[in-house]
Amino acid sequence: MELYPLKFRPILMQKVWGGERLKQYYRHDKPEMSKVGETWDVVALDEERDSEIINGFLQGNTLSELVEVYMGDLVGDKVYEKYGNYFPLMVKLIDAADRLSVQVHPNDELAHEYDEPAGKTEMWYVMKAEVGAQLMMGFNRQVCEEELHDMCHNGSVENVLQCYNVRAGDVFFIPAGMVHAIGKGCLMLEIQQASDVTYRMYDYLRKDINGQYRQLHIHESLEAIDYENWQGRKVGYELKTNEPVPLIECDKFVVNLIDLDKPKEYEIAAIDSFILLTCAEGHVTLQYEGDYQTITDGETVMIPASMNSLVLVPTVKSRLLETYIQQ
Repeated sequence: MELYPLKFRPILMQKVWGGERLKQYYRHDKPEMSKVGETWDVVALDEERDSEIINGFLQGNTLSELVEVYMGDLVGDKVYEKYGNYFPLMVKLIDAADRLSVQVHPNDELAHEYDEPAGKTEMWYVMKAEVGAQLMMGFNRQVCEEELHDMCHNGSVENVLQCYNVRAGDVFFIPAGMVHAIGKGCLMLEIQQASDVTYRMYDYLRKDINGQYRQLHIHESLEAIDYENWQGRKVGYELKTNEPVPLIECDKFVVNLIDLDKPKEYEIAAIDSFILLTCAEGHVTLQYEGDYQTITDGETVMIPASMNSLVLVPTVKSRLLETYIQQ
């Protein structure tokens, strides 16, 4: 049978800084869980963190199983040639009811030294933001390793971080090695390399759910920071209706924004990669070969590389983020 657009069951993650909005606004299967900080919507890291398909004849299988069986038909021939059975991307929703730690992620080279499969370059799309919500990314001036070491220990590292006021629709690119933190009141879509490696530099003397101070990774952080690429970047874009608007293009992923108010033919054969379509706003029906799938706020669907085209039909004015790997 032919592959088709795949939907997944979100994996809920409890975090000390998490809230209730992911359960209020989006689907969930653990109503008893409090402080849900993240939903991992597309992931295939290991047996416990492996997205389960919830639609069609492949329902009940996991993403890692599909990559192993369908290979290039699912992810694209060049993608499979490069990554094999390792699925290279993750999609998350993040609810920061409290501020996250000041942190940094390693690049691929450093991650491999610590026997991790990949580093972590990521991007953020702000889904919702409370009045006055901020995030921090990069430094407001150039700093050296020795200076940062002292600041991490005395709690003054926030003084050199670049702060951004945020609102819905803002986009940020965070390459591996850039220090960052999400502030209270931000609800974010995060698209990233498939990695769970985070080095905490500072965490406000916060305790975990067991009453213990959360672990810091100051040595690893100082090793991971890219001291040359120290300035953060908010991504500017001009919104256009019914055509893709480029947001991010890097060697890890490409992300475009599609604002829809009418049906659109979606030709995808030339991409030679799986595509992740995330509905940031609205409700869209994907029509293909006599069948259809729908996605609504916060949902992500995976378009297999073997599909050539489909039609995107918005029920209301809608906004999609399109993510794929460009070789």
